[in-house]
Amino acid sequence: MPTPADDQVSSASTGTAVDRVAGLVRAEILSGVRGPDTPLREEAAAEQFGVSRHTVRAAFQRLVAERLAVAEAYRGVRVASFDRAHVIALQQLRAALEVEAVRILGERHGEVWPEGALAPAGGVLAELDRVAELAAEARDDGEEGAGADEHVDWLEVERLHADFHHAIVVASASPRIIEAHAALGSELLLFLLHVRPHYTLESLIDEHRALLEQLPARGPAALREHLEHSTRLLLGGR
Repeated sequence: MPTPADDQVSSASTGTAVDRVAGLVRAEILSGVRGPDTPLREEAAAEQFGVSRHTVRAAFQRLVAERLAVAEAYRGVRVASFDRAHVIALQQLRAALEVEAVRILGERHGEVWPEGALAPAGGVLAELDRVAELAAEARDDGEEGAGADEHVDWLEVERLHADFHHAIVVASASPRIIEAHAALGSELLLFLLHVRPHYTLESLIDEHRALLEQLPARGPAALREHLEHSTRLLLGGR
């Protein structure tokens, strides 16, 4: 007869399996392996990952909660399409959170912000510079004529890109805004995957370095223009 301890072990094992499957499918979506509107089939995923359909269903539900996938009656679960309406809605929400965070910073510090206020965001830029250096080294060691961004770890770039924006929000010290922005998590990474073709790594770094320099003087206006620019890039390329 199963004991309470057995039930806890079983529950923990199921939870671990759900985490693993959700993580693997999430990585496939965020890398572009599973493109927009690709169906997510429970039976196929159960066979692929060697788990039960119940585990797969729970994993898919997690991805739906993260807005990486959508579940519709009679259509099942599929990768989020990230269409025009989706892009605009997400960018409006980001603006509401990020622009307000910068407004709070300006209200607190005036036109002269302490050096530490944006230091974490500056640290993320330094990490992006390091990614660029590693890509350049790999290019120099590789075949002649390789493209400038051929060796870039774009998944890492997108993670750092998201971290940069979150660092600005965290600087506001507004708990609810920080919490709401963190909840965008995977959905923001999906946006960055789609906007990737419109940037080189160099232009991405330059644009964000310029934004960081402008924030103390221009505040919300600088960030709003930055978000509107990325929205136009993505929507204009469709």
